[in-house]
Amino acid sequence: MSNRSHRSAPRHTHPDDVPVRTALAALADPVRLQLVRELATAADWEHTCGTFDVPVGKAALSHHFSVLRAAGLIEQRDLGPKRVNRLRRPEFDQRFPGLLDLVLRERPPRNGEDAR
Repeated sequence: MSNRSHRSAPRHTHPDDVPVRTALAALADPVRLQLVRELATAADWEHTCGTFDVPVGKAALSHHFSVLRAAGLIEQRDLGPKRVNRLRRPEFDQRFPGLLDLVLRERPPRNGEDAR
């Protein structure tokens, strides 16, 4: 049986290997924060890459997923032709206690206003 997909498996960084500056930079971007918010309210492996409600194209979305993987925030795996995602909450919380709670508790900004 041949594999039609020629993409390589995603590379993941364990949160234990992530500097705090990398984690903070990943969470500072509004699109990545929205991805994390959506994953935080979903079951593990529920979201495929194309199901997120973000205002970017496929190439930019791929980049954002790469940054989140490098920051130890998400894990991805291929399920047939689709790539599914999970937030690595337990591992990330162990490395950075309270950081995700703080970030997710902050309300998202509405059009034209700063986050508070």
